[in-house]
Amino acid sequence: MPRTRHQSRFGNRVRGRTATAVAGALAVLGGLLAGALPSAAADEPAPVAVDRFEGEVPFGNPPAEGIFTWGSDADDHPALRIAERADAPEGSKVLEGTFDISGWGGFTHDFAFDEPAHDWTASKGIRFWWYGQNTAPLPPGSGKRINFELKDGGANGEASELWTTSFTDDWEGWHLVEIPFSEFQYRADYQPVGGIDQVLGLDEMWGYALTLPPGSPGSFALDGMELYGRAEPALNTRVITDAAVYPVAEGGSARVKVSVATTGSGPIGEPVTVAYATGRGTAEAGKDYEPVSGTLTFPAGTPSGTSQVVTVATRKDRSAEEAETIPLVLDVTGAKAPAETPQVVVDAHGLPYLDERLPVKKRVADLLGRMTLEEKVGQMTQAERNALRSQGDIASYRLGSLLSGGGSVPTPNTPEAWAKMIDAYQLRAQATRFQIPLIYGVDAVHGHNNVIGATIMPHNIGIGAGRDPKVAERTGAVTAKEVRATGIPWDFAPCLCVTRDERWGRSYEAFGEDPALVKAMETVINGMQGASSGADLDRNDKVLTSAKHFVGDGGTEFGSSTTGSYTIDQGVTEVTRQELEAVHLAPFAEAVRRGAGTVMPSYSSLDVVGDDEGPVKMHANAEMINGVLKGRMGFEGFVISDWQAIDQIPGDYASDVRTSINAGLDMIMVPTNYQDFTRILAEEVTAGRVSRARVDDAVARILTQKFRLGLFEKPYADTTHLSAVGSAAHRAVAREAVAKSQVLLKNDGGVLPLKKSQKVYVAGSNADDLGNQAGGWTISWQGSSGRNTTGTTILEGMRKAAPDTVIDYSKDASAATGGYDVGVVVVGETPYAEGIGDVGNGHDLELTAADRAAVDKVCAAMPCAVLVVSGRPQLIGDRLGAIDALVASWLPGTEGDGVADVLYGTRPFTGQLPVTWPKSEAQLPINVGDASYDPQFPFGWGLTTRPVPQAGGELTLKAIGVAARVLQAAGRGTSPEGRELLSRARDVVQKRIGTRPRRGGPVRR
Repeated sequence: MPRTRHQSRFGNRVRGRTATAVAGALAVLGGLLAGALPSAAADEPAPVAVDRFEGEVPFGNPPAEGIFTWGSDADDHPALRIAERADAPEGSKVLEGTFDISGWGGFTHDFAFDEPAHDWTASKGIRFWWYGQNTAPLPPGSGKRINFELKDGGANGEASELWTTSFTDDWEGWHLVEIPFSEFQYRADYQPVGGIDQVLGLDEMWGYALTLPPGSPGSFALDGMELYGRAEPALNTRVITDAAVYPVAEGGSARVKVSVATTGSGPIGEPVTVAYATGRGTAEAGKDYEPVSGTLTFPAGTPSGTSQVVTVATRKDRSAEEAETIPLVLDVTGAKAPAETPQVVVDAHGLPYLDERLPVKKRVADLLGRMTLEEKVGQMTQAERNALRSQGDIASYRLGSLLSGGGSVPTPNTPEAWAKMIDAYQLRAQATRFQIPLIYGVDAVHGHNNVIGATIMPHNIGIGAGRDPKVAERTGAVTAKEVRATGIPWDFAPCLCVTRDERWGRSYEAFGEDPALVKAMETVINGMQGASSGADLDRNDKVLTSAKHFVGDGGTEFGSSTTGSYTIDQGVTEVTRQELEAVHLAPFAEAVRRGAGTVMPSYSSLDVVGDDEGPVKMHANAEMINGVLKGRMGFEGFVISDWQAIDQIPGDYASDVRTSINAGLDMIMVPTNYQDFTRILAEEVTAGRVSRARVDDAVARILTQKFRLGLFEKPYADTTHLSAVGSAAHRAVAREAVAKSQVLLKNDGGVLPLKKSQKVYVAGSNADDLGNQAGGWTISWQGSSGRNTTGTTILEGMRKAAPDTVIDYSKDASAATGGYDVGVVVVGETPYAEGIGDVGNGHDLELTAADRAAVDKVCAAMPCAVLVVSGRPQLIGDRLGAIDALVASWLPGTEGDGVADVLYGTRPFTGQLPVTWPKSEAQLPINVGDASYDPQFPFGWGLTTRPVPQAGGELTLKAIGVAARVLQAAGRGTSPEGRELLSRARDVVQKRIGTRPRRGGPVRR
């Protein structure tokens, strides 16, 4: 890690108002006289301005030059402004900002992509004025840490190589921070292009970035960014090794490849020598390995990339041992040394937990008995990959798990890059005593949705509309195959929430409003995991699932949330004990029966009417987690927290940690502050506030799943199925799911299906927008409009389905409407995800003015079909009379062909509403079975275009009823035969009542 910059290395520390004012005045005077900040020494070259923050660089986004913000979610973007300040060290203005970051966030200055990169090779380093926030005061090095990155080489600022260092905010007032370029280290955890040459060349600079500290609100001010001093020639050449960790079986030899690399890949200008010697690790020289030492020489003129190999031979003593380390110390002259000392690791061997022939229970017991408290605590810790200070922390903190939050992706964002990234993390875990592999997790909630080019399924709401458990299972199998191919063994899915209020921004993550429907779709768990016993988890096409969010997140009351501007997400679910059991707990009992490997609690609170306890945060709810889930339901997997969710438990952080662990949580998604979490949990155990038995139970549960997944034998990605990611076969499964998810709400005059001979006028915001039809949780957390991945829009699908007819598109319906046989208007929502999408938080259930205008114009001019692409019902009643055909086209994902299939009759409409479609927002919440129930369209409504038998009436319905009761009595009410009976009954009823649902009393479950 970069060293902490102390006062002696970075100039005088300025404290107090008087000193600050004097320093600012002198800086301004120097700027007026020299046009830049004064040089630190008379013989140094004049500094070179990078940013003066006087407004010369705009706020913007690449590829244009500008300053822009970024973060793990919308709230994590800092707020920036150029502000006039009397104490500005340089000029009259400074860059000011405020931030409140839960994950990660910061800002970047990218230079223009259409102009040459900047050349910084003549300078020694970069410096700037930073307004310190330390009023404590804190000692040097103890303030909040700010990471500073340079963008070197590559095509542009977003496709460059990242070099990083940091400084700490531990002074008060303006302070000049000087950072020599020699302090920057190659960023090992993330590279936009996977790394270029691992040389800080400085001849092609594209900008810089600052990452601000998470955890609590803060502010900053920045001024006078400039280059200073004379260059250090050694920066042009760097010594690198091909890895940081070299695992080797006992008795084998590790080959450490040592290379020289230069800026621009030219030959080295000066000779480079590398003295090497095996150092002191946990292995014993002469017993466990043969010590080596020597010198590698790379003469002047040696081509860049030239390598020499140091071989470290290990000895075989035939005794069972834990893993042992052998550092290879490199002393470099004439170039910059590697960022860290490479380690040879003699693999653990001969110990019972490594014997895959033994039962998992015995392997777990053996390993658990060998572990220290610190190692156990590490296994209970999950960090976000971007939060790692260095990859070496995986071993240092014995971390058990990493995750990618929404949008936390490698660059390039390809399946191959994912596999390589995760393998690099797994390699670090091999440097620990017992080489316990990481379990890497990702939110693949509708396909492998973080990966560009993956197959994106309909969201769960669409799967619920399809009412086909077999299709649900196949979508799960496809998702698992694509996720596991990229090296990820754990998926934070499926969501088993029962959505009871469509104002909730997560409602599309539910299969529906009825627990029976949710339970029926839980075949997705079998598709992802295989056998309920966990016997299939070690297959290269299966993943561990996470049933979420336990329990009641779909029932939170509108207005009960206290999280930021959220209105309903993370709020309070107030239910009777009976409703809790029947509605919200039932799907989790089914998940346990199907063998779900992990369960994730909800952010929300549970308030059971009559127990007089009031709302209890689910992450603190021991009655539900220990008592119901693990006790009564017999859940044997492990419980993983949601993102930073324990921080919402009342009390300080130590209280949050012990409360959540004692409530039954086994692993905590920290996700950023793993240093404090591991320390505090160990302290809580030592103090007796968390029992060692509770820790042992948690770690045993975690290790059990790691063994079942086969990670000890195969920790790295099995890329056998990498070519299947986004394949035609997988997209065919998604296409079928899309077609079955389409719900035909109205079809006056038989407008649908369309005829391939018809001339079609297409309009609306969602007809040709892949991002909109995929929705949130697609490539990024909140999703985005536009072509953000690979797929087919609805318009493209229609043109493929009817290639020989005229299909014209006018997004806003501004083109002339004459001469067409039929219009198709595709409207609906733009992407959002949890919290951000809550109604009242900048969202509502109304169509946009542009979409309403398109519907009005097209439907007034010709027979029309309106498709509503959304994650929840949209209020359409005031226009229903003018619309001939109406389709609920639940967020279909990347396969717009599936929508075209039902529009043109290749497949029939068979979907049914998974939620009640209200007439107005004032009706919400409205659910099937309510005493007062008068919706626009009821739960289960959906016309079909498949052939319906002519015969049918009261006698037919009675016969169906008798057969249904027989199946129900046999416990097979939700069997395929039961669903077929229901489908036949629907056909008979719809044939009798026509295309409009009856009004009146409630529909009972």
